Amino acid sequence: MQTFSAMSPLFSQSARAQDLHSQVQAFMHNEVLPAESEIAAFHQPAAQRWQISPRLEALKAKAKAQGLWNLFLPAVSGLSNLEYAPLAELMGQSLIGAEVFNCSAPDTGNMEVLHLFGTEAQKSRWLAPLLAGEIRSAFAMTEPDVASSDATNIRLSIRQDADSWVVNGRKWWTSGAMDPRCQVMIVMGQTDPDAATHQRQSMLLVPMQTPGVKVLRPLSVFGFDDAPHGHAELQFDDVRVPLDNLILGAGRGFEIAQARLGPGRIHHCMRLIGLAERALALMVQRAHRRVVFGKPIAAHGMAQAAIAQSRVQITQARLLTLHAAARIDAAGAKAARQEIAMIKIVAPQMACDVLDRAMQIHGGGGLSQDFFLAHAYAAARSLRLADGPDEVHLSSLAKMEIPASASN
Repeated sequence: MQTFSAMSPLFSQSARAQDLHSQVQAFMHNEVLPAESEIAAFHQPAAQRWQISPRLEALKAKAKAQGLWNLFLPAVSGLSNLEYAPLAELMGQSLIGAEVFNCSAPDTGNMEVLHLFGTEAQKSRWLAPLLAGEIRSAFAMTEPDVASSDATNIRLSIRQDADSWVVNGRKWWTSGAMDPRCQVMIVMGQTDPDAATHQRQSMLLVPMQTPGVKVLRPLSVFGFDDAPHGHAELQFDDVRVPLDNLILGAGRGFEIAQARLGPGRIHHCMRLIGLAERALALMVQRAHRRVVFGKPIAAHGMAQAAIAQSRVQITQARLLTLHAAARIDAAGAKAARQEIAMIKIVAPQMACDVLDRAMQIHGGGGLSQDFFLAHAYAAARSLRLADGPDEVHLSSLAKMEIPASASN
């Protein structure tokens, strides 16, 4: 399996970043990947479906003890986006990898929001235990009744009543809300429907145990419920939280969302590259080991083409994503919005393509629970919608390329 260190001489890394890369690579190989089957087996009984695997918690404690913890947050780790990106790729080889290092979504984005915009009281109450890995969190933005790819459509109501914010509405695809460790959500809703279009929304900290918060049901992706973390549909009925739970200020929701999503898209894309690298390695192994029509699959031209096309796509996506990370480091997420849009279009589609080829070469087994490919495909396919669907990023990219005068 090829990785960043072997393939990306254009992007230099500090000695510390290179050392961390070696440590994370070893931890993934020696600890995380061998534990996958045990952790999956723990969740098979219905009674344990939404419980936390002791083996996973032990892995997290071990990673934390080795200093492989919160590597995503520059203020804590001291790493740039470019330095963290290859580490995210390594973590992405496993669907449990990022959590082991306390680097999984939506916690990472929520921690970034609290770090950048939280008050000292909010940081003490929520950021500190999230950084310590003592709790988990959720991010509630998407709604079932509106096209949430246009965030100006969001209608969940957040209104002030005396010394409280009162929340009413429904959310879905709230990743993490099913997790028994989830203690708080960042909820995006409408505080002023009469304000300017991009100043109507705000973000609010809502503890999961607040009266009126109802988990209606878990949602699945192609049948995968991603337990114990999961994705939930939620109902908010007269949910009251203190005024101090508002983040940054009323009408600042879009501003917060943009700051949250920029670096997060780097993380998603690099994890997808790691997922695709593992799929390609499995594709090559399978092609060597299985014989059809008198010769190994690897000797057939169609399999060779699938493997070669996969290598090209992975390398292209990696280089483009590393370029975007370097651009953010140099000029900030706002200046890198073109590069961010490009990687969000390219990386999920690349991962879906590579995983699809891997499933094809694995035959019926590739569709089953006996290999990780089907579950990985579901995860990759969902990221063509998460953090903005392909079409939104294509539209944004086109507008950056086409002069305003030419589009009229």
